[in-house]
Amino acid sequence: MSPLPSPRAERLGGPPSIPALVRTRVRAAVRRPARLTPEEAEARTLLLRMCSLLLQYPDTELATARDVLTSTVKALPSSPAAGHLADFTAWFAGQELEALERHYVEMFDLRRKSSLYLTYYLHGDTRRRGMALLTLNQRYRAAGWETDHGELPDHLPVVLEFAALAGPGGGEAPLRQHHRGLELIHRALTDADSPYRHVLAALLTLLPPPTEADRAAVDQLVAEGPPNEDVGLDPYGTYGDGEFAPPGTFVPPPAAPPTRVPPAPTSRTEGPR
Repeated sequence: MSPLPSPRAERLGGPPSIPALVRTRVRAAVRRPARLTPEEAEARTLLLRMCSLLLQYPDTELATARDVLTSTVKALPSSPAAGHLADFTAWFAGQELEALERHYVEMFDLRRKSSLYLTYYLHGDTRRRGMALLTLNQRYRAAGWETDHGELPDHLPVVLEFAALAGPGGGEAPLRQHHRGLELIHRALTDADSPYRHVLAALLTLLPPPTEADRAAVDQLVAEGPPNEDVGLDPYGTYGDGEFAPPGTFVPPPAAPPTRVPPAPTSRTEGPR
């Protein structure tokens, strides 16, 4: 079960607003816990949404919105997370689109240790990953929320958008569950000297600090990789309209059209996954 996504399609478009960039939609209002003040809750929601946007593939639409993204980050209340995002957007704003695309593919599509599919780090190439994806999708639906089916439910930008909508209780539970995977992604991006390390660093400031057990588990993941299994040749479950194939043969579904009205697309071919 590979964590790598299917080839992406580049879509051209004019400067969008922040909400227009979100690749998911809400079917019903999602209640937020009342533990934070309204100001704190608003700032946290915006931080999570910005992390979600900045970790999406830098197509023409997202690149066109770089001035909006940069100004939004500058307007955030001062915090370690805001500082990390400012470091990232300073780099992001100064890059050519083609360079951004190449770097994103190199970091997230071609490297397993910095894949954005979180259940891979916890379950690897095992049947448990399929069940984890089903459980995560059921969590979204129980909250009255559906993705646009363009990505698997464990794709980090999707998980972040759900956290922003549902709040720091149940909404952020998947992030806490996959804390060790997030630590591994951050370490891999840091080792690669990728500016995307700043986005992961911003996210990690919103989560509890890692324990010694967390650090040891990440070290083990670095050394041994996620779990794997060589048994079981029959399909073992369904997700959406497709069927999960046996370990080693799983291919995520191709990206669906976005929920916004798309302009005429142009194709972009990427290397093999």
